[in-house]
Amino acid sequence: MSFEIFIAFNFLIPETAEKYQGIRPAPGYPACPEHTEKGTLFELLEVEKNTSIKLTESYSMYPAASVSGWYFGHPESKYFGLGQISLDQVESYAKRKGINREEAERWLAPSLNYDV
Repeated sequence: MSFEIFIAFNFLIPETAEKYQGIRPAPGYPACPEHTEKGTLFELLEVEKNTSIKLTESYSMYPAASVSGWYFGHPESKYFGLGQISLDQVESYAKRKGINREEAERWLAPSLNYDV
């Protein structure tokens, strides 16, 4: 865990940011539109224990200036958009995540290719 925290905090140093080769997709953006994965990130890194950052029940971070993301450090990594999600994909995702379809649809609503 200390390695991930090091990357996150080290990234704040401008000299390091200029040399960083990789991508930093974040929950809520096209590559990973589902915000609840912030909970996983917060658990793995023990964010609330190690920082003053809190996660609300709607998965917003407090203070509002806080940022989170998945860091992939490789010079050939590329950003991508998830695109539209179909019902069969939502059902599969909900099953793998251990949530019901309605909850998955709630969090993925902007990316669904069907009406709920």
